[in-house]
Amino acid sequence: MKLKGADILINCLLEQGVDTIFGYPGGTVLDIYDALYRNGKINHILTAHEQGAAHAADGYARATGKVGVCFATSGPGATNLVTGIATAYMDSIPMVAITGNVGLNMLGRDSFQEIDIAGITIPITKHNFIVKDVKDLAETVRKAFYIASSGRKGPVLIDILKNVQIAECEYEPATPVKYVQSPVSENALYDIAKAINEGKKPVIMAGGGVIAAEASSLLKELAEKINAPITYTLMGKGAIAESDEKCLGMIGMHGTIASARTVLNADTIIALGTRFSDRVALNRDLFAKEKTVIHVDIDNAEIDKNVCTDYHVTADVKETLKTLIPMLESRKNDEWMKAVAEFKELDKHKKTDNQLACTILKTASQIAPKDSPLITDVGQHQMWTAQYFKLEKPRLFCSSGGLGTMGYGMGAAIGAAFGTGKVCVLVTGDGCFNMNLNELSTAVTEGVPLVILLMNNGVLGMVRQWQKIFYGKRFSQTTLKKKTDYVKFAESFGAKGLVIDSEEKVESVLKEAFDYAVNNLAPVLVDCRISCDENVLPMIKPGMTYDTQLEDLEDK
Repeated sequence: MKLKGADILINCLLEQGVDTIFGYPGGTVLDIYDALYRNGKINHILTAHEQGAAHAADGYARATGKVGVCFATSGPGATNLVTGIATAYMDSIPMVAITGNVGLNMLGRDSFQEIDIAGITIPITKHNFIVKDVKDLAETVRKAFYIASSGRKGPVLIDILKNVQIAECEYEPATPVKYVQSPVSENALYDIAKAINEGKKPVIMAGGGVIAAEASSLLKELAEKINAPITYTLMGKGAIAESDEKCLGMIGMHGTIASARTVLNADTIIALGTRFSDRVALNRDLFAKEKTVIHVDIDNAEIDKNVCTDYHVTADVKETLKTLIPMLESRKNDEWMKAVAEFKELDKHKKTDNQLACTILKTASQIAPKDSPLITDVGQHQMWTAQYFKLEKPRLFCSSGGLGTMGYGMGAAIGAAFGTGKVCVLVTGDGCFNMNLNELSTAVTEGVPLVILLMNNGVLGMVRQWQKIFYGKRFSQTTLKKKTDYVKFAESFGAKGLVIDSEEKVESVLKEAFDYAVNNLAPVLVDCRISCDENVLPMIKPGMTYDTQLEDLEDK
């Protein structure tokens, strides 16, 4: 059948199973929005800003495992997507961003709202396309979804010229091509299995690749068979149930003492779907010194990039573990696990246990509905959440790990809510919240059941903490001096506002917040008034080793 390009686009999105799009209309996408209106089969969420749309598509993808989709017009609409696209790229999140652009006859003439968005996004996408001929449109859309969801997942951008949206051509429906991971042979894993079998003190590091590969159950099976503890990166939070006795908590700069001690004393590191970022391998040369390092990652570019490995395989984590686990010997490792249990005891006596922020997060973890997606912005609250808000399943944690995007949370929470249909929890700080607080209007308008825990300390907490510890308490431009009444602000947008300013109020206010969100299907903002001197500990500076700071950190 013959269709206009805009209609072909919508039909191709339906082919790919798209049920929700986040976006903001404008001149060069009017035909696309008209086709969306006439078709009526896809839910469109109008965000307050294109950056919010990109973050919403990201949150949708993280929470569901499906490809998130966002729309924007050309020029500033397209460039407003850039931070969201980069955020998805750094964390390997499948997303397709679709932009409009001027017609072919106007291209390259500095036309109104013309921008080379494909050129701009080359470094932050897996691939991008400029569609200049309507005959190429359907195949381009199908390729984009395949690329976004295959191998190491990531964002793809499609820039569709105005003339393509208007022109007509034949459209033939097609079934999406599903990416099938290749099995891993025993031969490819022989040396790895041998090294694990010979190790006396193994530790497993789970990264975001475990969640992307849907390999959490196999991760647990591996740990049970070789009786090894599991630590996770920020992106790996939820890969192992945090109630599991083998779970050590997060590793890295702000990780648990147990994780740091275990990695320091282990003789074998089994790294699954993680890239050894500078927040994890704080000193590349010394992180894995005199240890056997085994690395499984789907992207060959990550092998030996940050930490040199003894054994590695470039493959999907799930397919690797399917083959590897039967090759391994069942182990007891009783002495090693006894030492690990002693390391875990060290985390029970940290000074941070008495901080109001941590009390709020521990309590929220207990009160929030089970399986509630947990979203964070970036900073101290992000690390406190990773440390104290316990999760039992994968795909419940959405946070910007690689790019560290302040202002990510509101959009991502909206996306996660629409993707899962569940009450969401957003933990943010006053610095982050002020960057994209406009999206609270979207949450209210769309009836998003969301509890926002706003850690209000009047400062840029993490940056101030660095200034406090490493810059002689010279607090340059990290005091916000905002006079905002966040309760009144929330109410002015149509949300409910509550305050926690003491430990006595924590439980009752949080129960009220979650009851309201659940029963009214609406957002609630809780103004959590905490001290600017509440810090995240442990804190291990990049470039240093765990052992040079652990004793001092444990004392603090």
